[in-house]
Amino acid sequence: MTESNGSDAPDRADHQTERVAQGAGMPDWEKRFRAPRVSLPDWAEDAPDRSLFVSNATGTYELYAWDRASGEQRQVTHRPNGTTDGVLSPDGEWIWWFDDKDGDEFGVWRRQPFAGGEDELAAPGLDASYPAGLALGRDGRTAVVGRSTDEDGTTIHLARTGEEPVEIYRHRESAGVGDLSHDGSLIAVEHTEHGDAMHSALRVMRPDGTTVAELDDTRGGTEELGLEVLGFAPVEGDTRLLIGHQRRGRWEPLVWDVATGEQTDLALELPGDVSAEWCPDGTGLLVVHGFEARGELFRYDLGERRLVEIPTPRGAVSGATARPDGSVEYLWSSAAEPPAVRSTAGGVVLDPPGMKSPGSVPVEDVWVEGPGGRIHALVQKPAGATGPLPTVFDIHGGPTWHDSDSFAAGPAAWVDHGYAVVRVNYRGSTGYGRAWTDALKHRVGLIELEDIAAVREWAIGSGLADPARLILTGGSWGGYLTLLGIGTRPDAWALGIAAVPVADYVTAYHDEMEALKAMDRTLLGGTPEQVPDRFEASSPITYVDEVTAPVYISAGVNDPRCPLQQIENYVKRLESRDAVHEVYRYDAGHGSLVVDERIKQVRLELDFAARHLP
Repeated sequence: MTESNGSDAPDRADHQTERVAQGAGMPDWEKRFRAPRVSLPDWAEDAPDRSLFVSNATGTYELYAWDRASGEQRQVTHRPNGTTDGVLSPDGEWIWWFDDKDGDEFGVWRRQPFAGGEDELAAPGLDASYPAGLALGRDGRTAVVGRSTDEDGTTIHLARTGEEPVEIYRHRESAGVGDLSHDGSLIAVEHTEHGDAMHSALRVMRPDGTTVAELDDTRGGTEELGLEVLGFAPVEGDTRLLIGHQRRGRWEPLVWDVATGEQTDLALELPGDVSAEWCPDGTGLLVVHGFEARGELFRYDLGERRLVEIPTPRGAVSGATARPDGSVEYLWSSAAEPPAVRSTAGGVVLDPPGMKSPGSVPVEDVWVEGPGGRIHALVQKPAGATGPLPTVFDIHGGPTWHDSDSFAAGPAAWVDHGYAVVRVNYRGSTGYGRAWTDALKHRVGLIELEDIAAVREWAIGSGLADPARLILTGGSWGGYLTLLGIGTRPDAWALGIAAVPVADYVTAYHDEMEALKAMDRTLLGGTPEQVPDRFEASSPITYVDEVTAPVYISAGVNDPRCPLQQIENYVKRLESRDAVHEVYRYDAGHGSLVVDERIKQVRLELDFAARHLP
């Protein structure tokens, strides 16, 4: 890939040769992190040959412009800690990107011409904030900008080139921009004015802020149903809005005509969560089906109400888009095979130059009976290895997320070093129905740990895991569950390795970004002052004096999601009783976009385990 401002072909060749040479003698686990990767390219609605994608080609994840007609690729952003939040305008003329400070997620939108040039403030007059959605108009001068701050909650502004931004929405609870209609006359907003941050309602407004239509599936009781914006029809004057709903206990799409109120329920006979996007002519949908940790693609003809499968290999589809020529591009991987952007037209769409990532071992699906129902776990172990093995329970974050049969360099690194890796889609995970996702309310953390404990017992009983060599690890919510787990069950784990965790829930609540405060109020049923017993029961620091396993913690000093001070509070308690622990603090936010930094963190974790595991 070329550098910004147009490096020439010999430079590209030299860069590729250098990257290949760098791989000589490098262990496979490190190659998986260093090998250049690309995201699914986003393309401009009115200029489909212009695309925007993210890549780590320079060693830091940054935005790249791609002119498909000429083949030219150009690095757009150049920041020490990387950039991944970018949007291409529908006319293909501008690239908007979010400029925060060293990963703190608090900043402003800037824009740069697609062909290259100086960055400029994209929406003058709007102060720095946390982002709350962005939609760009086809006229080339209109933007709908969502903002979130501790002081104001969520505000949404209409920004037009040469004019002062106009506030069209404000509320203390979290909200976000969903989409702007094809002709710019309608704005869809997701909001949680009812106070449940896990389940959004929808409002459609005119550019002057007046309401056109409302849709709210929340019931004000224990069974809340969420809605999400999937996008307006890409047709001039079309008032159809594609939305996601949970009315049958899982995510499904329907078409809502916001002018007439008519709702067309697609009732797709697929067992898992279903999402969709419009095909470019508005006559059909590209359907993405996620079920039991894997993904599938379908086309749906709205006129014939017919669903047709798009063949893809078994694995995970991390994103897909329908192109104007009728092809579908999708980002696919499996636990054994590295990611690639593929096309139904054949072949790999975007293949970065340089060192190729080694593969890894496939996952084995395990189902374990737990206190809340069957638990799905994904297991990897070194090829040919027999148990009992030292075993890493690598716990995903979110908590509303899930582990899938997708390529992951972190678990693969543990496998390379002789460990079995178990990943658990505990209650709270997505992809197994609304009831499974919503089950963790009030007994936050403790519910998830019950499921992890059940899978732990299976791993020992099956002969896979050595009970004396069990590591609990994870990042973000997974880091939180790690610290909570080694405190509530100190006899169950030999080591705890927590990345960017919640460690002191009360302090974390008061220091974190406003949108996460709203989520915590939803999960726990109130603020620390309103439900102190719940916060105490769910906070790792409550149990810190029970911890006997050596503990490794890494933390981003600019993290707005799991702020540093609450981690320091936990560490001081470990220090006060000379507990075995190590702490690594790095200059970034909630994780790092710098490849060298990520490799350093994994190396430190592997070294900690090698030194402290029995």
